[in-house]
Amino acid sequence: MSGSPNRPVRRRTFVLGSAAAAGTAALAGPLALPASAASFGYTDDGSNYVVDTGANLVFKVSKTNGDLTSLVYRGTEYQGYGGKNSHVESGLGTSTVTIAQSGSTILVSVTYGTLKHYYAARSGENNVYVWTNKADTSVSATRYLVRVKAGLFLNDEPDSYTYAPTTIEAADVFAKSDGQTRSKHYSKLRVVDYDYIGWSTGAVGLWMVRSNHEKASGGPFYRSLLRHQSADGGGLYEILYYGENQTEAQRFGLQGPYVIAFTDGGAPSSSLYPGNLTTSWADSLGIFGYVAAGGRGKVAGVGISGRNTAYAYTVGLANSAAQYWGSARSSDGYFSIAGVLPGTYTLTVFKGELSVHSTSVTVNAGATTTLNTITIPSSNDPDNASAIWRIGTWDGTPSGFKNAALMTYAHPSDPRAAAWTGNVVIGSGSETSSFPAYIWKDVNSGLLVYFKLTAAQAAAAHTLRIGVTTAYANGRPRVTVNDWVSAIPSPPTQPSTRSLTVGSYRGNNYTFTYSVPASAWLTDTGQYNVLKIDVVSGSGTTAYLSAGTSIDALDLLA
Repeated sequence: MSGSPNRPVRRRTFVLGSAAAAGTAALAGPLALPASAASFGYTDDGSNYVVDTGANLVFKVSKTNGDLTSLVYRGTEYQGYGGKNSHVESGLGTSTVTIAQSGSTILVSVTYGTLKHYYAARSGENNVYVWTNKADTSVSATRYLVRVKAGLFLNDEPDSYTYAPTTIEAADVFAKSDGQTRSKHYSKLRVVDYDYIGWSTGAVGLWMVRSNHEKASGGPFYRSLLRHQSADGGGLYEILYYGENQTEAQRFGLQGPYVIAFTDGGAPSSSLYPGNLTTSWADSLGIFGYVAAGGRGKVAGVGISGRNTAYAYTVGLANSAAQYWGSARSSDGYFSIAGVLPGTYTLTVFKGELSVHSTSVTVNAGATTTLNTITIPSSNDPDNASAIWRIGTWDGTPSGFKNAALMTYAHPSDPRAAAWTGNVVIGSGSETSSFPAYIWKDVNSGLLVYFKLTAAQAAAAHTLRIGVTTAYANGRPRVTVNDWVSAIPSPPTQPSTRSLTVGSYRGNNYTFTYSVPASAWLTDTGQYNVLKIDVVSGSGTTAYLSAGTSIDALDLLA
C-alpha cells in the first residue's frame, strides 16, 4: 500500500490444478496487439451484441437484459450453467442496452431503472472490464456473478460444495460424507487479502480481479463469498453489497472496474490489481458517475507513533459515500492512500482489526493531504492496560483461540474442530489455545476460568473486560465470579444476519466491562477463584444458530 491505494496487506488466490507451475504462462492485461487484432470490433446477432477483443476472447451481451451470455476463450465456451447467464445479482429485467466503439475501446451500456451497468473491451486484451452504478435500493443486493460451465476447472477448495451432498444449514452449507463442511461462504479471505479469485488448469486461467471497493461496505476486513462450484458449474463473484454480516450502511454510486480476465494458465497481470489499474482510456466514455484520476486526491501520513510493532497496522478512510484503506509501513507507520474521491472522511488506525485511533481528514481533488505523525494514545490500546491475567490479545480478531483459524473456512460442526467445551486454568500456559473462539448459548455457555489472586489483589475491586468481534442474535456475556453475578449487559449494535456459521467473525468490535467488587473474591489465596461466562439472549434458535459471540480477548485488570 505504501504509495498506492487499497493495496492488500498480503495476497492470496486459489490456483488449482497445475497452475502453481504456470508462473511463466501468458498474462492478461495490456499487451502488444497480436496479429488477430484486426478482428477487434462488434457485431449484432439479433439477440446479443458480440464483441471480439481481437485477442483470444469473444463475449456476448444480451440486448434484452444486459446479461453476459457467452465467454469464448480460444474457441471454448466458459459461460453458463443451469441455463443461466452471468449478470448483476440474480439478473436484471428488461433493460436498455446500447453499444459504442471509440478507437481501441468498445463499451456496452445497460440501464435498468436507476441502475446502470457497463462492459468494456480493449483491443488485444483477454479482459472484460465491468462497472456497476447502483443509485438506490431498487436492486436489493449488488453482486456480479460469472457463471462457469461444469467440468472445466477442478475445485475441492474449502469454498467448494461439489462433493458435499448433505445440507446442514439453510440451503448453502453442506457436509461431505466424512462430515467436513463446504460452502460458497467459506473463502478464508478478507477483502484486504486478495486481488483476484478464480481457477486455473495450468493451460487456462479464469479470474475475477476485484475493484477497489470504494463504494462497497464493510471496510478492508469484510468477508464474503467469492466463488463456488457444484455439479452444475462454478461461480466467481464481485461483491459490491451483499447484505450479510454488514457493519456499515450501503453505499451508492459507481463501483469498478472489476475485471473478468482470461490467461494461458498464469495469474492475471498485476496491472489489473486494485491500486495498480489505470483507466485513462475510459475517461471520455461517458460512464455515469465516473471520476477520472484528476478529480481525485491523496492522503499521506508521515508516520504513526505508539504502535505495537508486533502487529500490522492499517489506515482506513470512510464516509457515507466511499471507503479506502492502506497499510502502515512497519518501520515507521508511513502510509499513502491515493485515488480518493474529494470529501471529509473519518480516518481510522487499526491494530490488526481493532480500531485504536480515529480523526477527521479532508481530501481535495488533485491535491495531497499530508498528515504529521499520528500518535496513538496509550489508553486506546487495551493491551497497554496492566492486567492480573489476560487470555488472547487485543487485536480485534479471535486469532489464537481454539478453532479460530478453522472457522473462516468451515462450519462449527465440522469434525476438524476441537471440542467447543473445556475450561481454562490461568497459569497453565495454554490459556488462549484452550479457550473457544466462539461461545453459543446452546453449545458451550458456562465456560469456566480458574485463577488465583494474591492477598493484596483479593482485597481490591477489579475490572473484568471481555472483548468481542461480533455477535449473533444479540448474544452477549454475563459473568459470575464465585458467588457474585453481574447484571445482564445491553447488546451492542451488531449485524443481524448469520456470521459465526458462514466463515466470518467480522462484526463491530465491542468491549464489555464488569466492575467486580472486592467482596466477590475468595480470601484464601491458595484456592482458585472461578469465573463463569454465560451467553444470554432472548433471540436465536438452537445449536450453532443459538445466540453466540466471537471473542477478541478477556482480562482481569490490576
